[in-house]
Amino acid sequence: MLITHPIAAARRQRGFSLVEVLIALVIMSVGMLGIAGLYVQSMQAGRTSMFRHHAVTLAGDVADRIRANPTAGAAYAVVGGADNNCVDMGVNCSAPQMASHDILLWTDQAADTLPAGTVTITFDGAVAPPTYLIEVEWVEAGENMDYTIQIPVRGT
Repeated sequence: MLITHPIAAARRQRGFSLVEVLIALVIMSVGMLGIAGLYVQSMQAGRTSMFRHHAVTLAGDVADRIRANPTAGAAYAVVGGADNNCVDMGVNCSAPQMASHDILLWTDQAADTLPAGTVTITFDGAVAPPTYLIEVEWVEAGENMDYTIQIPVRGT
C-alpha cells in the first residue's frame, strides 16, 4: 500500500494547468464579445430613437404652423419653398407666401436633423374639415424610415 503524504501531493500540483488557463480565456473572450455586441446594439437603438424624436418634433412643428395659417390650404402641398422675409423683416405676407416660407424652413430643418430627411404635405380639401397628411421621411442604415400624421384644420 502506497501512502502519500499531503505535503508531497501539494508540492506536485501547484497552480493551474495551461489547458485550464486557455479554457478560462476562451470563456472570458466569448463573454466580452457578447458585451461588445450589446454595446453596438444599444448605440444603434439610441441613434434610431434620436432620429424618431427629430421626426416627431418636426411633424409637430409642421402641424402647428399649418394650424396657425389655416387659410393657406393647398399652398402647403407645394414642393420647395421661398424666403419671403415673412418673419424677420416685418413684411406683411399673404397666407400662400407664409406657407412657402414655412416649407423652406421645414426643408432646412429636415436636412439638418435627419439623414436624407424630407417633409411631404398632402392637402385634402374634399373632406370636412379639410385635412393635411404630414409625412417625414429619412434614410437610416440603408432603410427608408417615415413618420406620418394626419391633422384636420378648421378655417380653410
